[in-house]
Amino acid sequence: MAMTRIIGGLAGGARLHVPVRGTRPTSERVREAIFSALDARSLCDGARVLDLFAGSGALGLEAASRGAESVVLVERDRGAAKVAVRNAETVAKSGAARALVEQVAARAFLQHSGRTFDLVFIDPPYDLPDDELTAVLVDLAPLLTHPATVVVERARKAGPLEPPGDLELDRTRDYGDTTLHYLATTGSFADR
Repeated sequence: MAMTRIIGGLAGGARLHVPVRGTRPTSERVREAIFSALDARSLCDGARVLDLFAGSGALGLEAASRGAESVVLVERDRGAAKVAVRNAETVAKSGAARALVEQVAARAFLQHSGRTFDLVFIDPPYDLPDDELTAVLVDLAPLLTHPATVVVERARKAGPLEPPGDLELDRTRDYGDTTLHYLATTGSFADR
């Protein structure tokens, strides 16, 4: 089974398992870029975090390691969800928040959750159609605090992201064939 690791925080260096098939883990380089930007604004510390299309859970668990108050990992695939549970247990051993793993489709979770979140990671399959991603963002919006940050990872070739309604695009960064879109509910990412 493939492995990756937690980059920083309480569980820094902890090894995480990666599902054998069906997921595309975020590279360590991209995760370093994400968390460097978030840490510069103290957005992980005390945050209520949601990781949609979680796969191994690496993004949400990195946030847990860096001080998130709570983390929910949402992954539809049963095999990947089992790996995420195992990884959540590994990270919790460091004293980080224990992540809750929900084995359910992203939109089904959002439509029935009732919880609110400050920081959300959305790393869907690169072939997810734009209209489905938009539907996820529409379902997510009522669950976001103000202000909240949403980080969407897409294939660079997917082109620009048009966020719906009360989400605005703060900035976009490219890393090889990956593009990160930082969305916010209010204010500017650069102002926080």
